Amino acid sequence: MMTETQKWPDLKINGVGKATGGRYGDVLIDGVCRVAGDLQADRFKANGKLKVYGHLQAHEMRVDGIVHIEGGIGGEHFVMNGMFKATGDCELERLEAVGGFSTDGMLNAGRVNIWLQTQSKVKEIGGESIRVRRQTTFRNSKLWRWMMPKLVPELQTELIEGDDIDLENTVADVVRGNRVTIGPGCTIGRVEYRTELKTHKTAKIEKEEKLG
Repeated sequence: MMTETQKWPDLKINGVGKATGGRYGDVLIDGVCRVAGDLQADRFKANGKLKVYGHLQAHEMRVDGIVHIEGGIGGEHFVMNGMFKATGDCELERLEAVGGFSTDGMLNAGRVNIWLQTQSKVKEIGGESIRVRRQTTFRNSKLWRWMMPKLVPELQTELIEGDDIDLENTVADVVRGNRVTIGPGCTIGRVEYRTELKTHKTAKIEKEEKLG
């Protein structure tokens, strides 16, 4: 049995490969990989295409490419550039996402920064600071146009709830927060705010309510 002072083994895959889930120190994947089972690591970095048949848990995570998680995801800091899909809840301290993502569950994070390059879907988003922007420049423009030529950079969700909320290109049933900014490209069913509400002239809001 490994003690807390001992180092967990690393998992490194370069090219095309398969791996089993488990507890690792560093996970470095460059290429195409499938992981069977829950995966837990101190640091996780993937460049390419990855599918995990289980939950993903890591302190630091970075993804450049396409990742599909058959389960939830948890960790401190998650940086994503590409496409990410999870079937479960996402519990993070900080999320920085460039590209597109979807989850069948909820996204909970202290700080959320999303730069949309394609259509994204999540059931609910909760956090202290939530910022959604449309990314106007593409790091790999030819690749993105080939993969997603007709998808609109738009976030679709049922509920966004937080303290400071600043949105663009978002379609939501309910947005609830303390200080709320509804920017261009937004269509919101109901906005509930406590301190301040700012709206762009092109934003569409069916109902506004100031909370006591």
